Amino acid sequence: MASIDLKSPQIILSQFADNTTYAKVITKLKVLSPLEIIMSNTACVVGNSTKLFTLVTENFKNVNFTTVQRKYFNETKGLEYIEQLCIAEFSSVLMEVQSSEQTAMIDSSSAQNLELLVNNQDYRNNHTLFGVLNYTKTAGGSRRLRSNILEPLVDVETINMRLDCVQELLQDEELFFGLQSVISRFLDTEQLLSVLVQIPKQDTVNAAESKITNLIYLKHTLELVDPLKATLKNCSTPLLRAYYGSLEDNRFGLILDKIRTVINDDARYTKGCLNMRTQKCYAVRSNISEFLDIARRTYTEIVDDIAGMISQLAEKYGLPLRTSFSSARGFFIQMTTDCAALSSDQLPSEFIKISKMKNSYSFTSADLIKMNERCQESLREIYHMTYMIVCKLLSEIYEYIHCLYKLSDTVSMLDMLLSFAHACTLSDYVRPEFTDTLAIKQGWHPILEKISAEKPVANNTYITEGSNVLIITGPNMSGKSTYLKQIALCQIMAQIGSYVPAEYASFRIAEQIFTRISTDDDIETNSSTFMKEMKEIAYILHNANDKSLILIDELGRGTNTEEGIGVSYAVCEHLLSIKAFTLFTTHFLELCHIDALYLNVENMHFEVQHVKNTSRNKDAILYTYKLSRGLTEEKNYGLKAAEASSLPPSIVLDAREITTQITKQILQNQRSSPEMDRWRGVYHLATRLVQTARNSQLEPDRLRTYLSNLKKKYEEDQTRAADDLPEGTEE
Repeated sequence: MASIDLKSPQIILSQFADNTTYAKVITKLKVLSPLEIIMSNTACVVGNSTKLFTLVTENFKNVNFTTVQRKYFNETKGLEYIEQLCIAEFSSVLMEVQSSEQTAMIDSSSAQNLELLVNNQDYRNNHTLFGVLNYTKTAGGSRRLRSNILEPLVDVETINMRLDCVQELLQDEELFFGLQSVISRFLDTEQLLSVLVQIPKQDTVNAAESKITNLIYLKHTLELVDPLKATLKNCSTPLLRAYYGSLEDNRFGLILDKIRTVINDDARYTKGCLNMRTQKCYAVRSNISEFLDIARRTYTEIVDDIAGMISQLAEKYGLPLRTSFSSARGFFIQMTTDCAALSSDQLPSEFIKISKMKNSYSFTSADLIKMNERCQESLREIYHMTYMIVCKLLSEIYEYIHCLYKLSDTVSMLDMLLSFAHACTLSDYVRPEFTDTLAIKQGWHPILEKISAEKPVANNTYITEGSNVLIITGPNMSGKSTYLKQIALCQIMAQIGSYVPAEYASFRIAEQIFTRISTDDDIETNSSTFMKEMKEIAYILHNANDKSLILIDELGRGTNTEEGIGVSYAVCEHLLSIKAFTLFTTHFLELCHIDALYLNVENMHFEVQHVKNTSRNKDAILYTYKLSRGLTEEKNYGLKAAEASSLPPSIVLDAREITTQITKQILQNQRSSPEMDRWRGVYHLATRLVQTARNSQLEPDRLRTYLSNLKKKYEEDQTRAADDLPEGTEE
């Protein structure tokens, strides 16, 4: 897949393996949000189109499709072109194109469920993961953060290099603020590069003005290289040292020297359209073009005449008039006054095109309009002559311009790393580790923290290859869905090189993150809740592997209870057969008894407390949002919710009796045996020992203590299981 964004002068080539669901292709396209998709004409033959073409057209209904002949999709020819067109310093591109890429996959449905970029309640607010982490100062940094969140890294070495940088930025306050100050002054370097290398179709005044502006922007950008270098000079982490090294390229100085021979030293980017207009007019040094110098003197005289004329009008009518400017109107007259005390028809008749704003009038006059026209004519001449000089200058610096690609990459990456460090300073985040275990001590939900007045309740998480499926129960609103999202968000934060909201965090790299959370009906495709659930689950089962993180929230609610339990059980059994880390929340307590058959299942539940509501003489539920071992002891919480509503008491009583009868029948044969508990103890000991052998960094004495405690716990569990065995059972 090749993609090009016309606002940034680069083509992105992706090569990756996919299966017949084409999940990665669709996900990558959704990350790119294309305006046009080009495919081979053989893919879309009427009546015989490929599955990929059908999927792409279904998912991108408002995108233009273009077809080209199949011969243009030629890997050998493509590699030849890269070799021909790519300049020497980017020759590593050839090796990168020939290998697959190293990012995790998050499908668009999961990105939406997790509110990575867009808030599901209100798309305008920034209560998203992007909103939590986005303290970037440049457009390039913001774009980089967005693409990283959607496609996190999977290479531990690269992630740790980023984390080293964030750590250094947090430990060195002077570096953090110094770097932030320089980075915030950069403009959109990628877009600037793109405009500089594009050749306008026509030499219009706008094209001329744009080229002049961009040359001033280029000068402004290059003048920031030395301050950026000075800030990074004493850095110690390898990545920051590498970025410092990339700034030592002598081409930055060469381009700037060439620009300074033609452009005034004090020509720079300024805010305000009149200020910028002045910068463009006087950008080129005097004595380079005699005609340009004459045109500029004429322009200055006209501007002085306009200011003089408005002063005379103020004197003539005794009014507080001042000269103002806008890009749409040019020069006009403005007067601050109490508009209620002075109505517009009381103004002198020579003032025309009067408009009123709160406490001011703005207007012009016939003479001022004529002078504006003369001013514009003079400007056009200046821009045309300046443009000719600028084009000649640009032709001389094109051969050096490639260094700006690396500069743009450096600035956007530093901006993103600064943003991660900034987010850390606002909350107590911790540096994550990478092992074969998902272990989070007192982790909390990063978006919820941003929304809430107080810090969200923190919880522990522990998932290993030996206990890779967690089944989580608890009443409605006890925190199950929030907890699932929290785990995924922390995983993504860790894999993009950010610190995470926890006291301690260890992650196993996830190559894919899947979620099945939404319960909304999809009206567009006329899917029922259950069909939508089945489509999402089928997608997960087809694409999940041993390195996936899977979050499933209340599967099977869209059908009757027996079928819901059946589907949940079958899906759970399939996921138990692979080494994916799975968190499964459910209201089906029958599902929890799967731990009697599988040793790698752990039951967890969210605790609630019952408090007496004295005013209504009824029990009220107090949500603790705390996760504990075992399955929930809360039974029939749906009935309790019904009781709290206005449902007639007789109906609630009948429902309670019927539920009791059914529950007795279902649970008769689902108890875990003492023998099973004994084997569970053996299994857990074995998995802990394997983990310790792989990951432990404890000193010998502490390791001895840990193993001794492990042995003690194992012996206690075995004794308890033996006590529960029926008499006469052989060991």
